[in-house]
This record gives sequence, structure tokens and C-alpha cells, in this order.
Amino acid sequence: MLPQFEAYSEHPIAKGVVSSVKETFSAEDFKAIPGKGAQAKVNGKEVRVVSPGYLEENNITVDDERINKLVSQGKTVIFVMIDGEVKGAIALADIIRPESKEAIAKLKEMGVRCMMITGDNKQVAKWVAEEVGLDEYFAGVLPDKKVEKVKEVQSRGLLVAMTGDGVNDAPALAQADVGIAIGAGTDVAVETADIILVKSNPLDALAIVSLSRATYRKMQQNLGWATGYNAFAISAAAGALYSFGILLSPAVGAALMAVSTVIVAINARFLKMRQV
Repeated sequence: MLPQFEAYSEHPIAKGVVSSVKETFSAEDFKAIPGKGAQAKVNGKEVRVVSPGYLEENNITVDDERINKLVSQGKTVIFVMIDGEVKGAIALADIIRPESKEAIAKLKEMGVRCMMITGDNKQVAKWVAEEVGLDEYFAGVLPDKKVEKVKEVQSRGLLVAMTGDGVNDAPALAQADVGIAIGAGTDVAVETADIILVKSNPLDALAIVSLSRATYRKMQQNLGWATGYNAFAISAAAGALYSFGILLSPAVGAALMAVSTVIVAINARFLKMRQV
């Protein structure tokens, strides 16, 4: 009964479940349970696909060694209920992309503290965090609570850059000091974010940090050069070096100003050459 039931959901996991089966059944009165699952009528029976958190809230216990084994392996288990009774379970496993580990490792080398906000249970979150080398994680966070976690991190005095792609990520992206959306994500997330990644590649987030820091360094270099150079040139043009027999004419002063502009422009150009 599950496949057609899941077909009403827009969640990517639900779509994966639907694509993996051959036979489907019609569903009626479909309703989403925010942050916890969904329900509908299938063949006259009430079917719910829910998270472990839903079972916990409703004091429903499931004692099955097979499920405990799956959870210990870092898998997320969702439960299928028919007429109020748990009848089945589906284990979901996160596939960690190699570039994710590389991106996290390099960000940490740059002094960036890497964290994860997820709705998955603590066991799954811990497994993922250990696999990719995260500094911290927040597990079991409901969609509408993500923004609170961002505020919590900001309250520590840290600047927060958040990456997300879903509708539920939009408020947190807006709250973060820098919101980074995946181009393949939802329109709401894309519209809310400050930066949009064209490709769904974690290394692109690393490139953003590297580019922003390099740009800031160039700004400091150019500001320092322009300030020092002009302070000297203006003083010389005003006659500060006259006692040493040096006095700049207006024409020479104008030429020196032009040279200053050219040097700053060339230095800025080196940033683009380095990125290429």
C-alpha cells in the first residue's frame, strides 16, 4: 500500500520509494504530518508513514532486534502503521559523497567550525558527523526549529553561513549571516539565500569561502597601498620634502596618482588570475 501513498508526497525519499516498486494502490484523504510523516486512506484502511519521533510522542514502542540493528548501523528507520498498529518499517541510509569529506576537511583547515542541523535521530546524526568529521551536530530538529538552532549558534558570537536546499531551510537561510542555497533546490530556498550554488557540489561552498577571504585580503592590500602611497605623494606635493630639494609639480603629482590607480588595478587583477 505504501508506494501510491508516498506518490502524493514531494519528498525525495518518497519519490525514491515509489520508483523502486512495480505495483501501486490508490490513496485518498492524503494529509502531511509536519516534520513527522504523512497519512491517507488506502483500501479503506488508515495508513500512516511516520518517524520514530511520532511513535515516541504517542507512546508507541517497537521492540524488534532487526530495527535496533539497523539503527545501530546509522540508518534512519521510518514506520508504516495500518489502523493505528505498526506493521512495517523502512530503513534509509545516507550516502556520503567523497567530496563532502574533502570539503569539511579543508574548511576545518581554514579555521571554519563545521556543524550539521538534521531531522534525523541522534544515532544517524552521530554516524554522519563522525564519517565526515563534523565539529558539532543538532539531531532530531523539526523543520520549523532550524532557525532557532541558527540563532543559538549566533548567540555564541559566531558568524553563521548555512547551506540548504529545502522549503524548510528558507527561514534558517534568511537568519544566517550568509545563506547558501543549492541551485537544484526549491525556489523558496533559492530566493531566500544570499548565494546560489549552480552545482550541488559541497566543494563549491569551500570555493566561496576561499574566494571571499582572498577578496578581503586584496581589499586590505589595495587600501593599505593607496593610503600609504597617497599620504606620501600628497605630503611631497605640499612641500614636505622641500628642505631636501624635492618639490613635485602638479603634472608629476597627477602622473603619480595615475600610477597608484594602475598598481591597485593590477593587484586586483591577480585575484582573478589566481582563481582561474
